[in-house]
Amino acid sequence: MGTISRFEEIEAWKNARELTKQIYQLSAIGAFSRDFGLKDQIRRAVVSIMSNIAEGFESQTQALFNKYLGVAKASAGELRSQLYVALDLGYISPEDLENTISMAEKVSRQIYRFVKYLQSQSDPKRI
Repeated sequence: MGTISRFEEIEAWKNARELTKQIYQLSAIGAFSRDFGLKDQIRRAVVSIMSNIAEGFESQTQALFNKYLGVAKASAGELRSQLYVALDLGYISPEDLENTISMAEKVSRQIYRFVKYLQSQSDPKRI
């Protein structure tokens, strides 16, 4: 893996950004847009993914970066759970669920692999 100098270069962050766009679009339509509690919570969860990747990267220590990546991965799980609520309430279609769950799982896998990569590095104090 080459050197990453900006969090914007991290593939998991790029895909989390795309996922955020998808969630904002889905939650801006119909009854979903009027369910302020779920809409706000699902948006916070998806923004948390990309934000924690960025915040962890900027922390400049591997231990903190791993911690923030763990929070980002957990937020991806929270997002998936909330998507099922949106499906059950009829706010999104099964196809929308499948597409967004697939993207959330992809981001989660990328975060996991990135953590494993970071843990394999010889200097655990610096990124």
